[in-house]
Amino acid sequence: MSRAPALRGPARAVRGWAGASGHDRARREWPERVSLLALDMAAFAAGLRLAYALYAALTGDNPVLQRLPQFAAFWQLLLVQVAVMTAVFFFAQLYHLPRGTSRIDLAAQVFRAVSIGVILTYACTSFFFPDLAYARRIPAFDWGTTFASVLGLRLMHRELWETLRKAGIGCARVLIVGAGQAGQDLVARIHRRPRLGYTIAGLVDDTPGRARARGVPIVGRTADLGRLVDHLRVDEVFIALPEASRHTILDLISQCQREGLSIRVFPDVFQMIAGEVQITALDGLPLLNVRDIALRGWRLTVKRMFDIAVSAVILIAVSPVMLALAIVVKLESRGPAFFVQERMGLDARPFPMLKFRSMHPDAEAETGAVWAVRGDPRRTRIGRFMRSHNLDELPQFINVLVGHMSIVGPRPERPEFVAEFRRDMPRYMERHREKGGITGWAQINGLRGNTSVEERTKYDLYYVENWSILFDIKIMVKTLLAGFRDPNAY
Repeated sequence: MSRAPALRGPARAVRGWAGASGHDRARREWPERVSLLALDMAAFAAGLRLAYALYAALTGDNPVLQRLPQFAAFWQLLLVQVAVMTAVFFFAQLYHLPRGTSRIDLAAQVFRAVSIGVILTYACTSFFFPDLAYARRIPAFDWGTTFASVLGLRLMHRELWETLRKAGIGCARVLIVGAGQAGQDLVARIHRRPRLGYTIAGLVDDTPGRARARGVPIVGRTADLGRLVDHLRVDEVFIALPEASRHTILDLISQCQREGLSIRVFPDVFQMIAGEVQITALDGLPLLNVRDIALRGWRLTVKRMFDIAVSAVILIAVSPVMLALAIVVKLESRGPAFFVQERMGLDARPFPMLKFRSMHPDAEAETGAVWAVRGDPRRTRIGRFMRSHNLDELPQFINVLVGHMSIVGPRPERPEFVAEFRRDMPRYMERHREKGGITGWAQINGLRGNTSVEERTKYDLYYVENWSILFDIKIMVKTLLAGFRDPNAY
């Protein structure tokens, strides 16, 4: 058997950090998978038991309930539920353990699997045990209690293992190819979220003279990737070369042939906006459908109805808060309580965007249109509070109600900034194919205020190309979960 050539320099120094091989990684993840399976099976059984108890509690002394068998008689249904649910969760790949999945996405995955599992459970029970009597409302209760049980236990399981990873137990070793902006962004995100359980073994880069990036050493060149993977015994490789050619990416992947190694590729702008690729055919010729504007036809009606309903409810709910803020703004400094600013909306048409006034009157009389900065002296005292908690944007729900904006969408910019951005980014104007939003996909990913316009545009284009009502709901929920604080709001 041939031996891999010895590596010198930073690679040798980093080898001391080396973790487990692919087989070791599988053995390391085995307790996590088995414990998750055991918790799920307990949740499937507990869901049915809770459904029966809930039905009994709500029914009370109903004589119909007295004729139903006790829960002990439902052992067949219990076995079917555990077996069917386990199979559904397995085929739904819910025992794969991807890191970094949001709790909202986890809830959506569990929701779909439990819904399918409950339908199959009672279909199989009716087929194999036709004489088993249960109340017609039991399946509905079973769906709710099983979903709550599974999601609750999975969140507890996730919290436990994330805490262990934060303590350095069960971490995966990663090698990042590319020390440019994309690679440095990956390093920053991994360092920012230790709960993901990633340990960076080093960076691979061909830039002459570069030895480190964000404190992580450059351990070799891309031509040495295969040897580095074996020598440093990494578990995952992140290829952060968004501008690299297809040939280069395939060559890098072909070097990573070790069993048990995961490979992830940082997408380029095209992949970011493509979303889910569908395969279609033209007279038998397979074609990839990567460009289909999602927001058109009946989808426009659905989104508009959703915006009207939600904005109306929110305006009614927060009207006392808005009245109090308007009074305080008016009393603190001269000038109107509301501030009207021209922004670019759908099809790059200007519209008057409403905000509570957070700055002194004529704040831009001398400077013109400029970005707000941290510690901006133009803000009033109540303005600092409102901007840091996003309360100055509450009047924008009026814009949503009258049709200028949407609750979710690309953040609308001022005409002066749009004219500047469109010169530097050829695809920037495509974000105006949809109404501007109060919140958006870029904002919940930390790209708000004085952050990278190019990165924001990528996220905005991804949203425009992949819109769905569920996507909107996900963004709204994540906005609420983030609270009313934003480090980039000033």
